[in-house]
Amino acid sequence: MRDGSQDSDGSTAPLLALERLPDGGLVEVEAVLDGDAESLVLFREGDVVRGWLNICPHAGRRLDWSPGQFLRSKEGLLVCAAHGASFELDRGECVAGPCRGESLREVKVQVRHGAVWLG
Repeated sequence: MRDGSQDSDGSTAPLLALERLPDGGLVEVEAVLDGDAESLVLFREGDVVRGWLNICPHAGRRLDWSPGQFLRSKEGLLVCAAHGASFELDRGECVAGPCRGESLREVKVQVRHGAVWLG
């Protein structure tokens, strides 16, 4: 739901085509949540896509170092560009850094009809 538009059948528009998110990849998309435009991080693992707000729980800053560009550790963790907090990509839990034990705020998404949708 990039712009909050709706299809002719009243359903929301997809966030992006699944083919634009490579397996094991991270991408940033914009979505309208509760009337506010938000930046989301999407992670794909096979046919499963997980989503979180693009906000580190440590200091409330964006996770990406440049719009849509994310840092990954050699262990495959998502690393906050601001203070180095490291998040596992199964549940979004911070496993190292200043917010250890906290988690990214999950945004439910689902894959259907070859696209990723808010769920």
